[in-house]
Amino acid sequence: MGRLPAEWEPQSGVQLTWPHCDTEWYELDKVLDCYVDIAYNILRFEPLMIVTRDIEECRSDIVRIASAKGYDMPWDKMRFYQAPLNDTWARDHGGISCYGASGEKYLYDFVFNGWGLKFASDLDNQITKTIFHQGAFNDDVTGVDMRPYVLEGGSIDTDGCGTLLTTTECLCSVNRNEYLSREEIEEELMGAFGLERILWLDHGTIIGDDTDSHVDILARFCSPDTIAYMQCTDTEDPHYGPLSAMEEQLRGFRTFDGKPYRLVPLPLPEPLYLDDYRLPASYANFLIVNGGVLLPGTGSPLDEVARMRLQEVFPDREVVVIDCRALLSGHGSLHCVTMQFPAGYIR
Repeated sequence: MGRLPAEWEPQSGVQLTWPHCDTEWYELDKVLDCYVDIAYNILRFEPLMIVTRDIEECRSDIVRIASAKGYDMPWDKMRFYQAPLNDTWARDHGGISCYGASGEKYLYDFVFNGWGLKFASDLDNQITKTIFHQGAFNDDVTGVDMRPYVLEGGSIDTDGCGTLLTTTECLCSVNRNEYLSREEIEEELMGAFGLERILWLDHGTIIGDDTDSHVDILARFCSPDTIAYMQCTDTEDPHYGPLSAMEEQLRGFRTFDGKPYRLVPLPLPEPLYLDDYRLPASYANFLIVNGGVLLPGTGSPLDEVARMRLQEVFPDREVVVIDCRALLSGHGSLHCVTMQFPAGYIR
């Protein structure tokens, strides 16, 4: 029986998959600017792995933008790997790390099919295998374990102690694993990750989300007994009903020792639009790194409210706000474009 580590455990680095002119991004220059901000802030805390279709093109992007921002990039902490790619959502096409019963390091490569066949994903589905064969991972990481099951990293969250948090809408959606019952999906996940139980959220959605309610935009473990979640207090907002129902369900969840979770509400960001389309902004889409938490900002005073609430939850980490409005045009944000690897995984 293995163990799926929590995001707050020590990490060896974070993966970014780099945008280019053929990826589905609106205003690519602003997106690249945001990626350099994210890269710089990851590198303040730990190494960075960058997957790109063209290493020299990517380096040129970083040098140009970092120079304009006055960033001194620590190139010795950066590793570049080259692979064809459709898009840049590393959370969902990246390998998922899991420990074996005796501490073995496994790298699972689940099927990524573009969030239920919504978008092309034939190249992204090969990225983990490609970079593994390029030597991206340490020798004691067991070869890529290809799992014949559709699963995106953004659809699951764990406390590292045997509990998984996920959503019914995503994992039980059509064009993923609809040939399996919920009980069979549970069996697959529990076997792969060494789980004791799964907490299923049956409610909650963020308008503009293409993922069928990934849990990483709704509710996140911050410790084995703490969950941060999106809260809507405006009864006129269309999010109010689904998020209030999710909040009520979270209140009913219990820790392994039978206690209610410490629930930390994060405010719903002020509405942001692309033309008349509301974008899926969420403060729950934060990334935990060694010594820090990177929080996706929206340029609103609510950024500071969310930062302060997470700072209380993570007193020993620096909570850093990064303006990620540019990423919302692709219907995702900071956690969606990153994938962390535990200590000892990447070179």
